[in-house]
Amino acid sequence: MTNLFSFLFIINFILALTVVFLERRNVAATWSWLMVLLFIPILGFVLYVIFGQNLSRRKLYKWNKRMLERVKQIAADQRQRLTDGTMPYLDPMVSQYRDLIYMNVSTNDSFLTQDNDVQIFTDGVSKFDNLIANIEQAESHIHIQYYIVKNDDLGRRVMAALTRKARQGVRVRFLYDDIGSRSLKDAFFREFLHEGGEIAAFFPSRIPYLNYRVNYRNHRKLVIIDGKIGYMGGFNIGNEYLGLDPRFGFWRDTHLRLTGSVIRSLQSRFILDWNLASSSPVDIESGIYFPEWTEHDVRGQVPMQIVASGPNETWPHFVFTFLKMIHTAKKRILLQTPYFIPEESMLNALRIAALSGIDVRIMIPQKADHLFVHWASLYYVGELLQAGVKCYLYDYGFLHAKTIVVDGQMASVGTANFDIRSLRLNFETNAIIYHAETAKKLENIFWRDMEGCLELTMEAYDERSLRIRFLESISKLISPIL
Repeated sequence: MTNLFSFLFIINFILALTVVFLERRNVAATWSWLMVLLFIPILGFVLYVIFGQNLSRRKLYKWNKRMLERVKQIAADQRQRLTDGTMPYLDPMVSQYRDLIYMNVSTNDSFLTQDNDVQIFTDGVSKFDNLIANIEQAESHIHIQYYIVKNDDLGRRVMAALTRKARQGVRVRFLYDDIGSRSLKDAFFREFLHEGGEIAAFFPSRIPYLNYRVNYRNHRKLVIIDGKIGYMGGFNIGNEYLGLDPRFGFWRDTHLRLTGSVIRSLQSRFILDWNLASSSPVDIESGIYFPEWTEHDVRGQVPMQIVASGPNETWPHFVFTFLKMIHTAKKRILLQTPYFIPEESMLNALRIAALSGIDVRIMIPQKADHLFVHWASLYYVGELLQAGVKCYLYDYGFLHAKTIVVDGQMASVGTANFDIRSLRLNFETNAIIYHAETAKKLENIFWRDMEGCLELTMEAYDERSLRIRFLESISKLISPIL
């Protein structure tokens, strides 16, 4: 027995050295894992092997040489135009965000496109009605990617539409996350595959019921139709996203339908994910997936960038993007997220904004789908209340929207929550929109949502029970690895 404990001590010590010195994690995550290894030496080791794998700076994605050179050239041209002031802004207002645009072009190859049209969906019924209608009109290809796909009424309805298009000769590729959609069985795809559809699972388990990449989830929700129409945002595929789950009731989310040159960025992102997950890669240079625009194609005048992030990246793109957005605010910041577990730098940025007289408002759900995450969110919100930040608990249903609106002029909408998992661990995609009219629409949605909220005041927060205070404190300690 003594020898066993000595062996475990040595293993824990070596593993601790690995966490501290070899893997470049942020300090909070490092301390969290050290606590796990110290207090539960056997189970902690198993948990670390499963959940603690570090993908930082690994080259997961492969561009072919010609496409990579083209991307780098476009990025260099945009950087130069942004630097020397020759960027032709369709809306002069966009120039005030030059620094943010430059950062995303430089670190993320996130090109600014200005000919886009945006339609906003806040309920699942209208979103999926429009999506399926667009699927029915597809002529060339459909690329569809979701984190959660369920074999229920909505899931079967979407799959039936995709199967019909595959039968008609449309190339349909369906990418899902292996963990998020773990309940799917082969039967769900049988007819779709028979008709020529293709499927791939992101980071699939090599061993039944054990996925050593379980901590790294592809949280993106993308649809690209014929290279001309795109969907992105927070809705997954399942009945609860239509508001049909009694536990949650109305499902309040934010999703976008996009047209314009921004579709090329969505298409590139899907193809990179597909080629990583599938044994039948897509030719990223094929003209069929990046068609030329015609005068009949629907395009608008909304400037935006598509920012993508993942645990393999050198830089935490959404940490930087959200920080920059907060620091540019002059009047107000409206933030909606189901999970609020920010890094210390982001907490301080929000504190500074509120203490500087900026109207900072945060909306999170009153209902919890993950209790520890919910308690940790309340802990961090409590810290901000002291600085004058206003917090609202959405009580009309479940709030799953991931939006930030700054000064009614710019906004972020996508899959990234305001928590460490989205900021550091998940594969995420957001649209950064530099357009006052669209930002105002999102702002008005926020004001409307407030009608279904309870305001969490400092007085009410101070009256919480000792049990809730204890649970918040425990949740806060483990929040970096939730």
